[in-house]
Amino acid sequence: MTRNQYDCSKCPGFCCSYSRIAISDNDIKRLAKHFELPFEEARDKFTYHYTADGCDERVLRHHKDEIYGSICRFFDREARRCTVYTARPYVCRTYPYGSKCGYYEFLKFERTHQGDDEHVPTC
Repeated sequence: MTRNQYDCSKCPGFCCSYSRIAISDNDIKRLAKHFELPFEEARDKFTYHYTADGCDERVLRHHKDEIYGSICRFFDREARRCTVYTARPYVCRTYPYGSKCGYYEFLKFERTHQGDDEHVPTC
């Protein structure tokens, strides 16, 4: 097993800012159970149906964020952490699909060159 070469606790939540975080019915069931809600209520409250550019998927809703503009509705914008970590969707569980995270590498580089361990590069 390859050891991860990134530290999510040092990231301001870049992956959570993806505009479309697609989820499955199983993910919705997990969230419904976490919040003790019926499936349909969880689906309607936490997701929306996205259809464009050949895509037809259910995605997580967002809320405003001062760093990225918008971010997953389950992301705590002050603590910069997931509020449903144990119930997070499969796509979140498997990201970044390997032992390295490109954004973390970029962030580490920028922080080193800025001389600021808290620096968050924006546009």
